[in-house]
Amino acid sequence: MLTIHGQAARYCDGVARRGFLKIGGFAMGSAAPATLASLMRAEAGSPSGNARHGKSIINIFLGGGPPHQDMWEIKTEAPREIRGEFSPIDTAVPGIQIGECFPQLAAIMDRLVVVRSVVGCEGAHDGFQCLTGWNRRNVESIGGRPAVGSVLAKLYGQRDPGIPASVALAEKTSHVPWSEPGPAGFLGAAYQPFRPNGKGMEDLTLNGISLDRLEDRKTLLTSLDHLKRAADSRGMMNGMDAFTEAAFGVLTSSKLADALDISKEPAEVRERYGDGKPWKYQYDGAPTCNEQILMARRLVEAGVRSVTLSYGRWDSHGQNFDLVRDHGRKLDQAVSALVLDLEQRGMLQDVTVLVWGEFGRTPRINDGAGRDHWPQVSCALMAGGGMRTGQAIGATNRLGEYAVSRPVHVQEIIGTAYHNLGIDVMNTTISDPTGRPQFLVDIREPMKELV
Repeated sequence: MLTIHGQAARYCDGVARRGFLKIGGFAMGSAAPATLASLMRAEAGSPSGNARHGKSIINIFLGGGPPHQDMWEIKTEAPREIRGEFSPIDTAVPGIQIGECFPQLAAIMDRLVVVRSVVGCEGAHDGFQCLTGWNRRNVESIGGRPAVGSVLAKLYGQRDPGIPASVALAEKTSHVPWSEPGPAGFLGAAYQPFRPNGKGMEDLTLNGISLDRLEDRKTLLTSLDHLKRAADSRGMMNGMDAFTEAAFGVLTSSKLADALDISKEPAEVRERYGDGKPWKYQYDGAPTCNEQILMARRLVEAGVRSVTLSYGRWDSHGQNFDLVRDHGRKLDQAVSALVLDLEQRGMLQDVTVLVWGEFGRTPRINDGAGRDHWPQVSCALMAGGGMRTGQAIGATNRLGEYAVSRPVHVQEIIGTAYHNLGIDVMNTTISDPTGRPQFLVDIREPMKELV
C-alpha cells in the first residue's frame, strides 16, 4: 500500500483528527476490500464500458425525518396543536405556497418540484431507502439492493477515467445509518461509492491530506512527485497491471482532489452557498455543512455520475420549530444556490437534485414542542433532470395525517431519477449473483407529471 502521511486536521464537522483523502478507498464494512483498480477493472467489464453519458444525480438525505407540514405544506386550517408556528409564503409560481423558512427556494419555485404526498416509507432511521428505493430486507440473502450510484457505475462506468462514477460525501455519524453512502448490494464491492473520508484497506492511498490542506497545492504536488519517483525507483510501475496503473494515474493526476477542493471557487460563489455554521442539533447526526453541497456541484461538473450526502439531524422529538428555523434556512440557502449554480453553468437539465428524508413527523405537537415519527406520509424536493418543474404534487388531509391527493411512492421518485439519468426503467435489468435479472425498482413508471 502506498501512503503519504499528513498531520491532524479539521474536516466538515469540525472534529480534530487525522483527516484523510483516500484515492482508491471504499468503505466496505465487513466485505472484502475494494480498490480503485478493482473498480476500474469491474467498470470496464460493464455493458456500457466507459460510456460518456452526461447525466448525474445529487441526492441530499435529510436524516431523521423532516417535518412535511412545517416545510412544503403548511396546515393553516388545522388546530393549533397540529398547525405549528410557521406561516406559508407565496412562491414564484402563482398558487403554490411553502413554509416561511424557505424564502430563497420560494423565489425559484419555477425550477423546483415539491412532493407533498410521499408514501411507502419503511419507518426506519436509515438513508437506505432514499438511496435505493428499497428496504434493507429485500433480496438480503444475495447482498441486498444496490443504490442508484452503484447502478450507474455498473451500467455506464466512469465518465472520465480520472473520476469515480459514484462519490459519497456523508461523514460518519454516531447513528451510522444516517451516513449510509449508498450500498453496492448484490453488485459487489467493486461498485461501492468512493468515500473521500472513508475507511478501507487500499492499494493506493493519499493519506493525511485533508480537504482543508488541499489549498496548499505546492505541498500536494510535491508529495505526489515524491510518490511517483519512489514508485519508479523501486520498479513498482512495471509490476502493475493496466488497471492498477490507471488507478495510480488517477492518484497522481489529482483530478478528484481538484474537484473536492472548494477553495478553487470564487469567494462570491462560496458565500452564495454559505457554510451552514453554526452546526446546531448535530448530536448523533450529520452537520449542516453547506460546503458539501457546493462540493457536490464540483464533483458532477468533474464527471461524477452520483453524489450522495447527509445534511443535518432532523429527528425533532423536541424543539421542532427551533430546529426547522435553523436547518431550514441553511438548507434554503445551499439548495437554492445549487439549483441556480447548475442553471448558470448549463447543467441543470442534466443533473437531478433530490432532497428528502426517511419519513415525516406526527401531525400532533408533543409536550416538548416536537413532532415524533410518522411514516404514513413524507415529502420531497426535486429539481433539474429535464423534469417539468414549477409544480406542487400531491396533498395531505387537513391535519397532515395521510395523502389524500396523488400518493407518490418512494420508488416512483427513484424510478423518475433513473428515467432522468437516461435509463429505460421499464425494461432495464441487472443480473444478480444467481444470474436472475432484477428490475431496478418494482414501480417502474416514472412520475407522469414530471416526464
